[in-house]
Amino acid sequence: MTLLVGEVLTLSLMAFALGMDAFSVGLGMGMYKLRYRQILYIGFTIGVFHVIMPMLGMMAGKFLSVYFSEIAAYIGAGLLMLLGLRMFWSSLKAEKESLLTPVGFGLLIFALSVSLDSFSVGLTLGVLGAKTALVLTLFGVIAMVLTWAGLMIGRRMQGWFGKYSETLGGAILFAFGVKMLFM
Repeated sequence: MTLLVGEVLTLSLMAFALGMDAFSVGLGMGMYKLRYRQILYIGFTIGVFHVIMPMLGMMAGKFLSVYFSEIAAYIGAGLLMLLGLRMFWSSLKAEKESLLTPVGFGLLIFALSVSLDSFSVGLTLGVLGAKTALVLTLFGVIAMVLTWAGLMIGRRMQGWFGKYSETLGGAILFAFGVKMLFM
């Protein structure tokens, strides 16, 4: 029971770290003064992409773990650390967000862009043999809720902490990579 609680907590923190990217971008998109139905649809779409991308990553990771079981943990730790550093670094850049409209094809591009990181994490979790249903459920639900939160807060505020949320997400993923090295 304690192992399951620990795994749920760890995976929830990873899902939260990945969802912070969607939250951050949602803050900016919330400035569009979207209708509530659009906010609901955008959050659902992001949630679906945060299920599909880690699922593809986990499938690839399970395949790789068969052939590289000796170094699988080091590969996974390295991927998490690189992903965390990339998220952290991109949060420090002073570039403007693109003005991509969150409807139609623009929404699909937006959803894909904020869920690409979850493919890498899914790859790592697949190598390590994490529980697929648990990972996909947590990643999808947490990304969806964080997207909704970002969009709703962005509707009300002028984007106070958009960059800081991506920084926090990168730091969390990097920390999990370091932890995996010493497990």
